[in-house]
Amino acid sequence: MLSISFVTVRPKPGSRFRRSRAKGGWWCDPADGPRLAPQSGASRNLNEQESKMKTIVVATDFSTRSDRAIRRGLLLAREAGATLWLLHVVDGDRPAYLVVPDTQAAEKALAEAAQTIRMIDGVACEHRVVTADAFEGILSATAEMAADLLVIGPHRRQILRDAFIGTTAERVIRDSAVPVLMANGMPVGPYRKVLAASDLSACSVEAVTALVRLQLAAEAPFIVFRAVDIPEVALMMRAATTVEAIRHHIAAREAAAGDELRAFATTFPIKPDNTIAKVAQGSTAEAILKEAAMAGVDLVVIGTRGETGLARFLLGSVAEAVLQSSPVDVLVVPPPERAA
Repeated sequence: MLSISFVTVRPKPGSRFRRSRAKGGWWCDPADGPRLAPQSGASRNLNEQESKMKTIVVATDFSTRSDRAIRRGLLLAREAGATLWLLHVVDGDRPAYLVVPDTQAAEKALAEAAQTIRMIDGVACEHRVVTADAFEGILSATAEMAADLLVIGPHRRQILRDAFIGTTAERVIRDSAVPVLMANGMPVGPYRKVLAASDLSACSVEAVTALVRLQLAAEAPFIVFRAVDIPEVALMMRAATTVEAIRHHIAAREAAAGDELRAFATTFPIKPDNTIAKVAQGSTAEAILKEAAMAGVDLVVIGTRGETGLARFLLGSVAEAVLQSSPVDVLVVPPPERAA
């Protein structure tokens, strides 16, 4: 039995931007569209029309893991002046004598939770119960609610490496038309630091654009990271190339990758606080998670490729490994054509 929460975000009237230009804010050249050039500590909001987040969906199965998703959704709703929608998906592929009491229990639990959130947290909150397959119920509900963001709790950690594959979380992320935020960390406040993984593809730009549009970390320092793979090093080692020559080659490739990343970052809707390109010691996912830990980030952002589909990009690859192992929150952004 899986439960889902929905958050509808409505920005407060008159709260278009967080900081003024006098407080070290930002500037926006009308001729340059939505691009922001943040100064130190700058707010990174797009203009009012482009940055409205109307609905956030938070998935929960009433477990302690899913509580993190609800808490993160609540924090986002409070910060944005949002309305929180709680929705539970009851497995309908069972006899009525099981479905009916489960539906009634879920209705009661969500109604009480919504009332508590309204009274204690001061956040507008509603609820809804859906009878369906968990995977289909989540996707259909997010579509019906015109969701801008789906928040889910961390998947249950397993010993087997492929434990994430085939789970409801994996299936939802694979087919979701909206960005999915997996709340792995304990939510204690707004995000403090963000790392966006880039492979110099259009999906990297879409991921950063979604981050800015949703205003998930408007005040947080923003890092763009690229893991550089140098397969020829193994050949150089087998060819008895000197250690000094190999080190020189790695340094040169890393420097060139950094230049490419800085040039590519100019296509983002915001200017990163820092760009980092490093040779991956191990897998790309390991490099991303290692850099995230070293930088002290609490949100990792990953874009997904449209031409291969999220299934191929996720399973056995970078995003799947990051989602399975990351101790911090991960925002997975689908290609724009999936939302169309």
